[in-house]
Amino acid sequence: MHRYLVYVLALILLPVSLALATHWPAWYWGVGLFGLMALLGTWDVLQRRSVLRRNYPVLAHFRYGFESIGPEIRQYFVQSDLEDVPFSRQQRQLIYQRSRNEMDVVPFGTLRSAYAVDYEWINHSLAPTTIAHHDFRVVIGAECAKPYSASVFNISAMSFGSLSANAIRALNKGAKLGGFCHDTGEGSISPYHRENGGDLVWEIGSGYFGCRDDNGRFSEERFVENASSDQVKMIEIKLSQGAKPGHGGVLPAAKVSAEISATRGVPMGVDCVSPSKHSAFSTPIELLQFVARLRELSGGKPVGFKLAIGHPWEWFGIAKAMLETGMMPDYIVVDGAEGGTGAAPAEFIDHVGVPMNEALILVHNTLVGLGLRDRIRLGAAGKVTTAFDIARTIALGADWCNAGRGYMFALGCIQSLSCHNDKCPTGIATQDPSRWRHLEPVDKGQRVFNYHQNTMRALRDLLGAAGLHDTSELGPEHILRRVSPVEIRSLASLYRYLAPGELLKKVPEHTVFREYWAEARSDSFTPPARIAALRTSKMC
Repeated sequence: MHRYLVYVLALILLPVSLALATHWPAWYWGVGLFGLMALLGTWDVLQRRSVLRRNYPVLAHFRYGFESIGPEIRQYFVQSDLEDVPFSRQQRQLIYQRSRNEMDVVPFGTLRSAYAVDYEWINHSLAPTTIAHHDFRVVIGAECAKPYSASVFNISAMSFGSLSANAIRALNKGAKLGGFCHDTGEGSISPYHRENGGDLVWEIGSGYFGCRDDNGRFSEERFVENASSDQVKMIEIKLSQGAKPGHGGVLPAAKVSAEISATRGVPMGVDCVSPSKHSAFSTPIELLQFVARLRELSGGKPVGFKLAIGHPWEWFGIAKAMLETGMMPDYIVVDGAEGGTGAAPAEFIDHVGVPMNEALILVHNTLVGLGLRDRIRLGAAGKVTTAFDIARTIALGADWCNAGRGYMFALGCIQSLSCHNDKCPTGIATQDPSRWRHLEPVDKGQRVFNYHQNTMRALRDLLGAAGLHDTSELGPEHILRRVSPVEIRSLASLYRYLAPGELLKKVPEHTVFREYWAEARSDSFTPPARIAALRTSKMC
């Protein structure tokens, strides 16, 4: 209970000082000091707006004090406001301001160097438009019995278990207020997801939590029980996660509480295992058959999958399976390697998976080249927090964006990097009730809503300045990048974009397609013979 040490000491030293002051009047200074600390600590414990103050009475004010002079300290001694580790102070501050409905304008001028390599911007128009609304949407599953109209900025997959009960409540409350969707993460649909009635995307991972039988395999009956809920708008099969693709996970038996047991459909007292791959399918064609079956079982709701791009031939195999069978997902979410996680091995976070830009362009190009892009919607995730991030990602090829850590900042996350040790100081990424119970879902839900709304308004203003009317008009030609001190190029000229149907005619002059397209197989995820031969040669 060291968190309460200063407060407890103040309560003890106050009467001691009072007693001493009757003999030595100088101790009245102590009475005043410890009295103020005791009053402040009591107020911190009783107030309901700040989780940090309730968890760290009196001490939290030192943080706020240092934070208030943080810009000065960093300016002279530590780091710049633009140093992202992994999110910069400027990025976090913008989210805090928008979530609190505070002024989010910047004085004096940009802190960025407009002449630095990789500096990016969106070109404006001399004929700007006036857009009457900021509720930009995309229809997913237009051919389904129950299509879904989604916001272009939604909450990414974060499970109950990774996040606390009150964090889930607050996120879903914000989604309900703003009419955007909340991805459950692979931990299934908890009671806390259901309380506020916000739209859900039910993510199904390799553990099939919420739809598994007693042996851990997919259960159609249990799937229907959850999928039939009106609150569930879409189904998402998790193939891989950007921050740790190809890596399973284990929730130790000691952490499998009664709530998690009921939510995930796993027994208490036993390790909860997420395998590194699915058991319901093992080939690209079987994956698409699984997609079609889930769509049927859900009553015609959009079904898609999330993946982080790894071996190109595996994605190409899925694309070829779509072409050969006519079966396809309603949407695909591309998760970049820069995405977040509660915990993952350092090597996976730093060195596994393709970053969002290249992964998104590869998936977009493949679908365009096969003439399928108009039938499959694309979402993307990977450090998207601002209106410019959204515009840029959509310009690259996405239809909408998901964000996880951005919405965590809206909840009050201070980037303490303690998601993995159950000691999150703001009660977000912890299962410790002494921490998360102080997070107020109603207040924080409003902040999630505010962040979404103010970011959408900023996106509206960006589109208007560019002379556009909707996010669907954004293309790679709208985003410019400085590639050297004397050269500027648009993303359209930096990246090779395929023409509609180009892959149906020939293999394009594109390194990845030229190397792997012809050898990719729709009936197997195994590497092409040429790659397998290279591997075998190392064993000789």
